[in-house]
Amino acid sequence: MPPPSPDKHAQPSAPARPTWLRWMLKSMVWLVGIAAAGAAGLALLIAVALAVAYPNLPDVSDLADYRPKLPLRVYSVEGALLGEFGEERRNLTPIDEIPKVMTNAVLAIEDARFFQHGGVDYKGMVRAGLANLGRVKSQGASTITMQVARNVYLSSEKTITRKIYEILLTFKLEHLLTKNQILEIYMNQIYLGNRAYGFAAASEAYFGKPLKSISIAEAAMLAGLPKAPSAYNPISNPKRARIRQLYIIDRMVENGFITAEEGAAAKQEDLKIRPGGPDNTRIHAEYVAEMARQLIYAQYGNEAYTRGLNVYTTLNAGDQEAAYQALRKGIMDYERRQHYRGPEKFVALPTDPQEAEDVIDDTLAGHPDNGDVLSAVVLEASPKKIVAARANGEPIEITGEGLKPAQSGLSDKAPPNIRIRRGAVIRIIQTPKKTWDITQLPEVEGAFVAVDPRSGGIKALVGGFDFDKNKFNHVTQAWRQPGSSFKPFIYSAALEKGFTPATVVNDAPLFFSAGTTGGQPWEPKNYDGKYDGPMTLRTALAKSKNVVSIRVLQAVGPKTAQDWITRFGFDADKHPAYLTMALGAGSVTPMQMVAAYSVFANGGYRVNPYLIARVTDHKGRILSNFEPPATTANPRAIEPRNAFVMDSLLQEVARSGTAAKAQATLKRPDIYGKTGTTNDAVDAWFAGFQPTIAAVTWIGYDTPRNLGSRETGGGLSLPIWISFMERALKGVPVAEPTVPPGVVNVGGEWFYEEFARNAGVASVGMEDHSAPASAVPGAPPQAPPPTEERNRILDLFRN
Repeated sequence: MPPPSPDKHAQPSAPARPTWLRWMLKSMVWLVGIAAAGAAGLALLIAVALAVAYPNLPDVSDLADYRPKLPLRVYSVEGALLGEFGEERRNLTPIDEIPKVMTNAVLAIEDARFFQHGGVDYKGMVRAGLANLGRVKSQGASTITMQVARNVYLSSEKTITRKIYEILLTFKLEHLLTKNQILEIYMNQIYLGNRAYGFAAASEAYFGKPLKSISIAEAAMLAGLPKAPSAYNPISNPKRARIRQLYIIDRMVENGFITAEEGAAAKQEDLKIRPGGPDNTRIHAEYVAEMARQLIYAQYGNEAYTRGLNVYTTLNAGDQEAAYQALRKGIMDYERRQHYRGPEKFVALPTDPQEAEDVIDDTLAGHPDNGDVLSAVVLEASPKKIVAARANGEPIEITGEGLKPAQSGLSDKAPPNIRIRRGAVIRIIQTPKKTWDITQLPEVEGAFVAVDPRSGGIKALVGGFDFDKNKFNHVTQAWRQPGSSFKPFIYSAALEKGFTPATVVNDAPLFFSAGTTGGQPWEPKNYDGKYDGPMTLRTALAKSKNVVSIRVLQAVGPKTAQDWITRFGFDADKHPAYLTMALGAGSVTPMQMVAAYSVFANGGYRVNPYLIARVTDHKGRILSNFEPPATTANPRAIEPRNAFVMDSLLQEVARSGTAAKAQATLKRPDIYGKTGTTNDAVDAWFAGFQPTIAAVTWIGYDTPRNLGSRETGGGLSLPIWISFMERALKGVPVAEPTVPPGVVNVGGEWFYEEFARNAGVASVGMEDHSAPASAVPGAPPQAPPPTEERNRILDLFRN
């Protein structure tokens, strides 16, 4: 049956959907399905990653009690920083002690939504992603929490794996720590250049002030450092640092941390940036700091550089600076009298000013300043004027008296290596009158040490002219001949053998034949080659008579004297029992000498010099504390009466003898001491004391050589000692000596009670002028040293 024909009058049906629409709908279904599957897969992948990675994340529980690597710091007794050791400069500062202006400045530029987000700033991440596509400018996506995660636990490599770990670790930190704990870690951990870690250390490094005193302008400057510590360093890149500072101030205003008026005022503030350099230590105590470091390292090992130990020394900051300045001035005054050795280097200076400036900068970078001894490059030179340039471009003119130290280098006949000409690298120093002198870095060395003779606490110590130039500590490591500064210890031994200050000794020529010496004849002489005949022991020590000292030692016996000096801390084997011991032919260190003179200063007790008073951890908890025993609890070296009489003799040296300048300058009677100059003026000493402080100065070359025919301990070392004492004794009352039992005064002179009224040794060497007589009954005559020893120290006879 055929199908019915269509009804022409019926309603038409709905038109069929176009093919493209059906395809689109199907595609969307597929896309949604794929997206859902992708999301499910991604969620599964993230879940698997979390399950695998999360257990491997570092344990962050220790951060609740955050302990970063903190340097070893060494302080004076008043708390002045002397030095620090460790790769990182860091001050651990609790969040509640960090000023709000500092945290606000950091939040404004690093993470303004820190207290709102959960560790990851998703808006920031989107901005960063767009920035990576080059579409917008990003302000960064790393939150403070993410930076803590990266800085404390992770490397700085830029990989997807590290970024995933960083985000996971961020969530973990946010879960276990409070926002304030995280912020505290960041403020203490972040590296800010100049070896400073954390904002407290940076405030000291860049502004020389504690963080609590920071201003808005200073805080903004420091807040710019985390992004690029070298690029925005206010010392090395002040212009870029200033641009970023202004931007951060604007951000602080935008975020409501400061008002517009405060921001405008901060922009106008003139910042005082601390001078740059590897070490901003204000007190010059590098040798002391190194001594402390060695002592602490011996006890704590490598932990000494990471635990944040604070070492408080016995050093007085004012005394230390006075010692440093006095020693440097004494050495530079000596250097002024030496022949000119020539410029340190010669460079070719271009005629173009800018090119010449670049060459000068590069050259002086290799010749850094040495304290107040500055380096400069000569621009023009003539016998009447030198014009030199410093690294800052400042031209300096040297004329008149300032040219005298280098006059030989300005002569047309000067050898090429000596002649001062354009391009020569020279040294200059400013005078008290603000003029300039040409000078040179000294080759001679020196040492100074001062202690409290009552306790042994070291009050000042300078181990050399410059620690960076020569790290050899001459106070503790230099074994040198003490010369006449050793004579008091021989005289001290003589007092126990019946000698008195009134004993008369013949200052007459001595002669020992070849038969007596076993070699060549020996004829010792006084420093000036003159002999004054009979004189008292008091006068002989004041005038530092060599022949008298030899007669005294022969009477006492070299072996007896050798045993006696060990009471003062000297090593017997470094002082052979020969007559030359009377002239200081043995070996001592300045530290030994100051300890030995302390025995005279404190009434006869042996004290051991010490440096470290206490050690604390970074929170101030005491780890060790040294309380020196009372003076009278120390071992007795000599009897009080021996110390008293010796003090009387040493006071005479400082009043009318070779050190008369001491009392004359200091204008006080309680000054005691002895000069010393060894054979051929190789070593120059002064050792002395006031009852509250004993000090020793030494000058000499590391490789022993003549200091100069007119150089003596009284001319070289004594002025340094006096300069120090002028500061150290300021405000210290004059000490009145107490007469101990067993001492009497007869006719204005002091005697042991049993040796008074001619009961002791009345005279020595009066029988003849060719050989000394023994004043002590039964004491055998003593020959000079064997030939080989005698030749080594022959003619060691100077003050």
